[in-house]
Amino acid sequence: MKIALDVMGGDFAPKTTVAGAIMARKELPDDTGIVLIGDREKIVELTGEEGFDPSSFEIVHTTEVIEMGENPAKAFSNKPDSSIVKGFGLLKAGHIDAFASAGNTGAMMAGSMFVIKSIPGIIRPTISAEIPSLTGTSTLLLDVGINPDCRPDVLYQYGIIGSLYSKYIFKIDNPRVGLLNIGSEEEKGNLLTKSTHDLMKGTKDFSFTGNVEGNDLFSNEKADVIVCDGFVGNVILKEAEAFYNLLKSRKVEDEFFERFNFVNYGGTPILGINKPVIIGHGVSNAIAIKNMIINTKVFTDAKLTEKFKEVFE
Repeated sequence: MKIALDVMGGDFAPKTTVAGAIMARKELPDDTGIVLIGDREKIVELTGEEGFDPSSFEIVHTTEVIEMGENPAKAFSNKPDSSIVKGFGLLKAGHIDAFASAGNTGAMMAGSMFVIKSIPGIIRPTISAEIPSLTGTSTLLLDVGINPDCRPDVLYQYGIIGSLYSKYIFKIDNPRVGLLNIGSEEEKGNLLTKSTHDLMKGTKDFSFTGNVEGNDLFSNEKADVIVCDGFVGNVILKEAEAFYNLLKSRKVEDEFFERFNFVNYGGTPILGINKPVIIGHGVSNAIAIKNMIINTKVFTDAKLTEKFKEVFE
């Protein structure tokens, strides 16, 4: 397996990305190759500063960088020798098995949608977040930002996607899927959630447990997967991050709340496209980059992309 990392992506790249790649190289087995895409001279210099042999990596040299604030579509077209564009080219050609970046999210989405493309049958890809629960497990929340406006059939597909993810990543045999709503009763909600509930009720595609509310998020009592549109999901995700930062600023130390730290996860995969692509947080430190690479291997090993293709094609 070959995992490629965009060395130039992120607010603190390339220093943190190279340092994270070195950490990952030390933890991953020898048969997992790490390909560093970026400025070769800087990569060699930074690995030398860390006392690490750059020949431990495969290096793909690039001369351009898509900056964090650039227009994604224009940058993707105007910078063909950038680390992000090169990464997607290698992934499409099959020279690498997965691509991870903490760089420009819009450019990562553009490459995913227009180079790698959606799996036939999937209306819209999605991204998810693991929400820690008091039981020690995690609840999968999706979508958390790609699609702020959704149709009922899109949310229905998220139920299938989330169920497969929970089965093969969390190892839950028959994941329970809930629909996020303002009440548990069938008649509650807006037009979207009411119509989605009608579609999900009685389905054989996943184990639907009905509506769940915001106060069910952290208990894991009613659902292993919670489906919502990207607008609502993104608000929830950022509120969770805000509460974590608030607790840290108040010097509250708690093992449960530490599970909300994005550094522990590193990145999230785009679910529903033809090859594994993982997006990291722009402010990622070296530990977050390391975890993003390791979680990229976990996701790729699970062969979820193939599972999605079997169901939707």
